[in-house]
Amino acid sequence: MQPKEEIEQLRQQIAYHSDLYYNQDNPVLSDTQYDQLYKRLQELEKQYPQFASAASPTQQVGGTASRAFSAVVHKVPMMSLDNSYSEDDIREWHERAAKLLGRDTFEMVVEGKIDGVSCSLTYENGRLIQAASRGDGKTGEDITANVLTIKNIPHQLTNAPQGLLEIRGEVYLDKNDLAALNAEQEKSGNNIFANTRNAAAGSLRQKDSQLTAQRPLKFFAHSFGLGEIAAESFSAFIDTCRAWDFRSARYVPKLP
Repeated sequence: MQPKEEIEQLRQQIAYHSDLYYNQDNPVLSDTQYDQLYKRLQELEKQYPQFASAASPTQQVGGTASRAFSAVVHKVPMMSLDNSYSEDDIREWHERAAKLLGRDTFEMVVEGKIDGVSCSLTYENGRLIQAASRGDGKTGEDITANVLTIKNIPHQLTNAPQGLLEIRGEVYLDKNDLAALNAEQEKSGNNIFANTRNAAAGSLRQKDSQLTAQRPLKFFAHSFGLGEIAAESFSAFIDTCRAWDFRSARYVPKLP
């Protein structure tokens, strides 16, 4: 197969599976299988730049905003994370980071990957006023009514900065909760969720927030977008999130 033909075929395959994953919450490929297709396309586009296209899935973020919910334009784009598959990938990332910082030695933080749905929480003077999905990174869905039913999301932040503040993270289910939910789904004759992300996405896209409230959803804070937080490091930011009662990365003491 010629490079151009393979590139076009991969773009069609990835677009199809992205739609199943992000928009229909019904993936048929594992994350590893999808990542292999995506990485192969990235390699070919890098090797043959003459076939580059702004419409390529490698130039897009996530899915699209559903028409079932009002659109929310992200004031700060919600980008996706890059994947790594080998030690060489990590070394290349470290080299890029060192070049950007202008030094070879710097503190790094490692945290667990939560397989959930990206969510943005906007607070005004400490009060939660809006929740949105990532969508395509620029425009998401207004899922405020559903997110307000998630028990571990604080509706008011103590000693929060004045003005707008956007906390970002993942909405997810624990594996045990997914197993219990699927048992109920099967008992009721409903579809079984393939994974925790699939279950979280389907729960957040319920038109009736009372149905969302019945799902054991949780929120994990990992970053912020709009606003200013008085934190000198990522660890300090996590400490601030914990002070606001967000679930976030476990605290790991620095090595001597």
